[in-house]
Amino acid sequence: MTELTETPTEVITPRLELIGITRRFPGVLANNNVNLKVMPGEIHALLGENGAGKSTLVRFIYGVQKADSGKVFWQGRECTIPSPRIARQMGIGMVFQHFSLFDAMTVEENIALGVEPELAKDNLADKIQRVSAQYGLLLDPGRYVHTLSVGERQRIEIVRCLLQKPKLLIMDEPTSVLTPQEVEDLFKTLRRLSGEGCSILYISHKLQEIKELCHTATIMRMGEVVDDCIPSEETARSMAEMMMGKNLLSPVRANRHEIGAPQLSVHGLSVKSPHHHGTDLKDINFEVRSGEILGIAGIAGNGQRELMEVLSGEVPVGNADAVVMNKKSVGQFGPKQRRKAGMGYVPEERLGHGAVADMSLWENAFLSAATGKNLLNKGFILIDRSTEFAVSVVNGFRVKTPGVKHAASSLSGGNLQKFIIGRELLQDPNIIVVLQPTWGVDAGSAAAIRQALLDRAADGAAVLVISQDLEELFEVSDRIAVISGGRLSESQPTESLTVDDVGLMMAGLSHRGADPEPAPGTGEVEGPRVN
Repeated sequence: MTELTETPTEVITPRLELIGITRRFPGVLANNNVNLKVMPGEIHALLGENGAGKSTLVRFIYGVQKADSGKVFWQGRECTIPSPRIARQMGIGMVFQHFSLFDAMTVEENIALGVEPELAKDNLADKIQRVSAQYGLLLDPGRYVHTLSVGERQRIEIVRCLLQKPKLLIMDEPTSVLTPQEVEDLFKTLRRLSGEGCSILYISHKLQEIKELCHTATIMRMGEVVDDCIPSEETARSMAEMMMGKNLLSPVRANRHEIGAPQLSVHGLSVKSPHHHGTDLKDINFEVRSGEILGIAGIAGNGQRELMEVLSGEVPVGNADAVVMNKKSVGQFGPKQRRKAGMGYVPEERLGHGAVADMSLWENAFLSAATGKNLLNKGFILIDRSTEFAVSVVNGFRVKTPGVKHAASSLSGGNLQKFIIGRELLQDPNIIVVLQPTWGVDAGSAAAIRQALLDRAADGAAVLVISQDLEELFEVSDRIAVISGGRLSESQPTESLTVDDVGLMMAGLSHRGADPEPAPGTGEVEGPRVN
């Protein structure tokens, strides 16, 4: 009788293994006994709501922060990662959600600061152009960062990592400001890197992306690992509910309400961009009526920033009649005057534009609500009233924070976004203009923000949503227009449009009611896709 023997199975050593990682901050347990394995060539998703501890964990892996306790193993050997430089030398690269760039420096200079000195020598500009062209992330090494759109700045972070040929690539919300075509190109790159053995730790709130791209997923909640799954076997909703620990409520439109008179009108608006390499606005015309949401789609860098600056009053226009609010010509009004006239606005950049990083939440609440919520008395700040207003924002929009005395910079990106959105909406503006309202926000919070915008419109406000997220625009908008090359198409009822229609218009290939003009940095597209 022959004795059967089992064939030995090859044991694959994890590229990265974390055991018992714990990290505390004042009033917050950010990571609590976290265990994680990432295998060679694996695209591993790290999922969780805003404030779940994901960013803290990956900053530890990249050497930005230290853990209070726990062990890290790199390719089977226990080690410490004391700094980002050591992390890069080990083969770990990271694309941050909030860009670590210097506005007054060029693309090449910023990349040189973030790579090893040997790589920065000898024709770095040529290397940047070669890698960026190879991966479809076009960049001009000589352009200054302050002239770039948010989407273009994201490309710098991605190219900087790819230049270093990492063994583990950490990506924190890498597609938040990319077009559907750019997302598809990035996915091709990531799949190729995975096939070559590079491990990828991927954080995104776009759960359909996770389902399409990632091999495995670890779910975090309140600083702890609570579940894991194979994304291809799940739905976006089921993964969202794992993250939340409860059912996901989708935004619901109120019963069809009456659309009223125009509250915001823009006529013949042509403005030269104040930014070097910016996009000039060319004969922009649109109206937003009481009780409706107008969505404006577009690829980053096509005039969204310039349009927002004009509408908020940061860039006044020579013709006062070019911008009309409630039948009042406000083209030459500044931001404060427009707030008094009933406008609220949410800019694209959370830190530095939407909020002051080192100021507390109550101070940031005061900055935009001083007049609307009567937070001043004869020039003196009413601290108690400002604090109460900030608390109402935190409670009303489920902002995760130890308290309103903590700095804005202490919040996760998504929680800060919820705070800024809430700060504006709770002032009950007649007109609200938002740019990228759910950038970097988890599924549950995104649904809450979109519901808040729908509710504001149902209450009679005129709402303008400028976004690259086509799924978002189709979910909330009554009408959709597309900005491309500084020109705005005629708006169309949302139900009359398809994703293909809007995607082609975003690329400047097919405008309805506007002269076609290629969008900066775009080429032929195979067909748009919602992520």
